[in-house]
Amino acid sequence: MGKLSARGAVVLEQARTLGPMIAAAADEIEASRDLPEPLFSALVEADLFRLLQPLELGGAELEPMDMVRFLEEIAMHDASTAWCLGQGNVCGTVTAYLAPEVAREIFPDARGIVAWGPGPGEGRAVPGGYRLNGTFSFASGSRHATWLGANVPVLEPDGTRRTAPDGSPTGYTLLFPKQRAQVLDTWQVLGLRGTGSDSYNVSDLFVPEAYAIPRNTQVKPRVDAQLYRFTPSTLYSSGFAGIALGIARATLDGFVREIRDTVPRGASKRRGDNNVVQAEVGRAEARLRSARMFLLGSLEQIWHEVGQSGALTREQNVTIRLATTWAIQQARETVAALYLAAGAMAIFAVNPFERRFRDIHTLTQQIQGHAAHFETVGQILLGMEPDRPLFTF
Repeated sequence: MGKLSARGAVVLEQARTLGPMIAAAADEIEASRDLPEPLFSALVEADLFRLLQPLELGGAELEPMDMVRFLEEIAMHDASTAWCLGQGNVCGTVTAYLAPEVAREIFPDARGIVAWGPGPGEGRAVPGGYRLNGTFSFASGSRHATWLGANVPVLEPDGTRRTAPDGSPTGYTLLFPKQRAQVLDTWQVLGLRGTGSDSYNVSDLFVPEAYAIPRNTQVKPRVDAQLYRFTPSTLYSSGFAGIALGIARATLDGFVREIRDTVPRGASKRRGDNNVVQAEVGRAEARLRSARMFLLGSLEQIWHEVGQSGALTREQNVTIRLATTWAIQQARETVAALYLAAGAMAIFAVNPFERRFRDIHTLTQQIQGHAAHFETVGQILLGMEPDRPLFTF
């Protein structure tokens, strides 16, 4: 695998510097279901929510594989913090599609953050823009967001659904200030509790045309940079795979550091002396190293190829989908296996298993981690048209 870019090295060092602060806040993050203000302010001061925004607007335009490494490092300290950074940064890629004056209005400085989630909802085309109605959920990081988005179908005045240029169905992201929505405290969940992924209602809200972005892969960004050859969906999947690998790595390192020398009740030797445990640790290391190399190696190769060709091919999208889903699923298997190997010690919050077990199993329920993606890839490899798209916008 290649080296970090210069910008990637800087943000990875920032992640490592903030690691102790993030880890120290983990219990508060879990209890409050939010990032504490001192931690959030530290992330903002380090400018860590603009990593995927264009250089011309003050962003870092970070390469996808460096974003994976950054989120992996953060997730080793706290998965919810990593998730908020991943979500906030990918939402920030809309700056590449917006007019510069609109992008600067929504993201005036490092505290400008957008959060969004799926409906049900709809936007109806009216003169100058859209009338938005709906209830939207899973808006990770919304408690610190300044703007929200709604991902909806758009209906024409005659009631027909607006389509992409090729006639396929397309959605839109409609952006509006957070205070224009009614936010609902709905995030009572198994894991990733600190993401504050609340829901929100919008009723008959007018959204001007300039604040709407078509959500289909045929849309060309305004900013002509290599990063934006990758759709937000491919960046989501890559980043969330990095978070999954970080959760699993922290679990494995914690097992070796804190559980290895413990003696199970009724046993005569340490857990680390048990041949079954030794083999499980070896398998866990193999899973994580191979999944990480597949993910980062694939992204690096595709990044180089896209730099030459100027566009992602279907085959490259297949590889990204396969590598990201595989990394997420292998991370889940690693955490589950080590949780079992730790025995009763794994259920106590003071040990590095219980929270990470919940976090990784919540992560795999998110759309980017679904095992159903293997079916989609398999259909394509077998020469069939898949039942669902590899990626959307």
